Amino acid sequence: MINENYKKLSGAYLFSEIARKVKAYKAETPEAEIISLGIGDVTQPLCPAVVEALHKAADEMAVAATFRGYGPERGYDFLRNAIVQHDFQARGIDIEADEIFVSDGAKSDTGNFQELLGKDVRIAVTDPVYPVYVDSNVMAGREIVYLPCKAENGFAPELPTEHVDVIYLCYPNNPTGTTLNREQLETWVEYALKENALILYDAAYEAYIQSDDVPHSIYEITGAKECAVEFHSYSKTAGFTGIRCGYTVVPKTLHIELNAMWNRRQSTKFNGTSYLSQRAAEAIYTPEGKKQIRATIAYYMENARLMRDALMGMGFTVYGGVDAPYLWVKVSTGTTSWGFFDMLLHKANVVCTPGAGFGPSGEGYVRLTAFGTHENTEKALRRIDNKL
Repeated sequence: MINENYKKLSGAYLFSEIARKVKAYKAETPEAEIISLGIGDVTQPLCPAVVEALHKAADEMAVAATFRGYGPERGYDFLRNAIVQHDFQARGIDIEADEIFVSDGAKSDTGNFQELLGKDVRIAVTDPVYPVYVDSNVMAGREIVYLPCKAENGFAPELPTEHVDVIYLCYPNNPTGTTLNREQLETWVEYALKENALILYDAAYEAYIQSDDVPHSIYEITGAKECAVEFHSYSKTAGFTGIRCGYTVVPKTLHIELNAMWNRRQSTKFNGTSYLSQRAAEAIYTPEGKKQIRATIAYYMENARLMRDALMGMGFTVYGGVDAPYLWVKVSTGTTSWGFFDMLLHKANVVCTPGAGFGPSGEGYVRLTAFGTHENTEKALRRIDNKL
């Protein structure tokens, strides 16, 4: 017998469907030069500090005295201590090293963490939503409550009108590129404490925050260590989409003992992130590494500024792109998000991500990413202006 819940999933993962459509169009029109502003993969190379750390770690692996085999399931102390110091203590947040679990990225952990939860817990997700949160819980057969995020409410979810046990929040948000300010996040922590609920907080894009009133971590909010687990990724922070490294914070002060449970789960099902990846991640916390990744983030945020200004100049309504590398663009009246995807691909040879793939409230929008090169971003904007 199979897990029948898999039959409840949509036919294909969103980005797999986009890849299929683009591949089919390329086959029909091989001369087309396609520019992708859709899938959020980075284009800029690893910064010099990271490359140097990778080379040094590779050299260590070539010598018996410094060779490393299986690493600690929570991650090496050198990286966890750097995370504690630079990502939390520097912001006045009291997180301990044994509350940090190094992984191969936030996508894996946000998808896998639900394994610790009972089948009957009620899950709340923002709508639109990163598909992994929904699909992983559909696979487990759980009930999902959608919290619509629309222009009318500033793309900020309203508190559930019925009890939920778990809330997924992602801020800066993927796909809308919007954020929650401190007061809004305080409201969610108060709700979770009152309802004895758990917040799963995806902070994968916190390095892109520019505004002073937007928290970089949910643990900046009083009480969050009693009700929230936080996920981080180096994929967009430092260009690690191919290196694979991130971490999850599971406080020991949570109202249920998830720290030991997650450690048990990881020890059983995960053999740890590679030594090379962890040394590479450690390097971004050096003075040189910090400076270099800030420059790369500034590169992408300049793309976001160019895109936002140009698209608004063309008459589009645009959200995001200020504290996040994503822009949420309203499509023409009477056009579906997949219809706009096809039109943009066929007329301008530019790839976007249809908003409908992120949930019911995503219909009528597309997501654009700022992760291209300056040259391709500018070229894509000219094509959109000329062809649409």
